[in-house]
Amino acid sequence: QVQLVESGGGLVQAGGSLRLSCAASGRTFSMYAMGWFRQAPGKEREFVAAIGWSGSNTYYADSVKGRLTISRDNAKNTVYLQMNSLKPEDTAAYYCAADSRVSTAQAMGSISPRYWGQGTQVTVSS
Repeated sequence: QVQLVESGGGLVQAGGSLRLSCAASGRTFSMYAMGWFRQAPGKEREFVAAIGWSGSNTYYADSVKGRLTISRDNAKNTVYLQMNSLKPEDTAAYYCAADSRVSTAQAMGSISPRYWGQGTQVTVSS
């Protein structure tokens, strides 16, 4: 089992940047594929980005390609989401997710992950 705690959300102007972090508990972090999802008010939760066990394999939603970058530091049990060129439509609660049933980013993007953080709010003003 793994516990996830997100941080780094906030209010930023359009075109600005934020970096989200997700700290994971447990000694087997490197055996979990990790992902970021988001949910805007009145909308369903959607996939944003995922990363495989080693960190060399990543996968993104089309809406964020070229602007958001997912990475992980297995020595620190942490996954990051660097968010650049933010748009008002990126406003949402962002959730970190983990699952040991899959190892690749593409697989993580196609399942409903087993473990979730509590979320961190990102608000982009126009």
